[in-house]
Amino acid sequence: MTWPLAPTVFVVGSPGSPTNERLRAAFAVAGTRALVGPGELAEERARPGDVVVGRLDVRPSLDGIQPGLGRLRRLRDRGIRVVNDADTLVATHDKLATALLLHAASIPQPRAAHLTGEDGSPGFEPPYVVKPRFGSWGRDVHLCDSRAELRACLLHLLRRPWFRRHGALVQELIPPRGFDLRLVVSAETVVGAVERVAAPGEWRTNVALGGTRRRASPPLDARSVAVAAAAAVNGEFVGVDLLPCADGWRVVEINGAVDFTDDYALDRRDVFARAVEPFVPGGIVRTLPSVAAPPRAAAVSA
Repeated sequence: MTWPLAPTVFVVGSPGSPTNERLRAAFAVAGTRALVGPGELAEERARPGDVVVGRLDVRPSLDGIQPGLGRLRRLRDRGIRVVNDADTLVATHDKLATALLLHAASIPQPRAAHLTGEDGSPGFEPPYVVKPRFGSWGRDVHLCDSRAELRACLLHLLRRPWFRRHGALVQELIPPRGFDLRLVVSAETVVGAVERVAAPGEWRTNVALGGTRRRASPPLDARSVAVAAAAAVNGEFVGVDLLPCADGWRVVEINGAVDFTDDYALDRRDVFARAVEPFVPGGIVRTLPSVAAPPRAAAVSA
């Protein structure tokens, strides 16, 4: 007699990522074998009943997403459950797509414009934050206090291949308070959070730039904004970055391959166990509509 194979989870992403390895271990504790590797592995071995978790990140060159989106699409078309499919990864990693989808869902965010040359001008006043459409780690993110500084910044960025290919997203500056709030949303629930505190003399809060993590218990309004933002991009498992404002919170980024640590734990519960719980094979399956590719736009209002 041939016994059916037990369901497997395929985490499509870098095996060298500490977060991916912790997720693999959390699935194992939940009684499910999980493998971390490229999309080729999942496309070759995944069968109905398995689960694929898409965790492709942006390229270090900041000009797009790691290879494998096509494989995630083919897996979905074969009827394999894909958590954070190709459309969701594009909707989260492409900051222009994120801004358009948040705008369509009336989610609070900074005003933004998509500029493709040094002569572009947003339809709102400075100061401005200039960032790559496919950015991470705080790299090539600039603060411009005037339109003249913005033009000089864009002229400088013309040397970057990513800018020549995709242009840049220019956002209004939300007055820095020295920290932001990153929440991990899994299946419409906030399962983890930290405050990221900027390094002395630095306005950006990225840990890669010297920022530190501080345990947090996010308030209900922040949780509600994060869950709504995740829903706007059809993100089943994402990180949502929020900045505090006088009238609430603004979504500044959504990360479809969010990295996190034990510092994110809420109520002393294991954050990795909580993150994977909804995606253990045989659990509750959410049916999400596909995210259409958003149209190109010159500006996005808050």
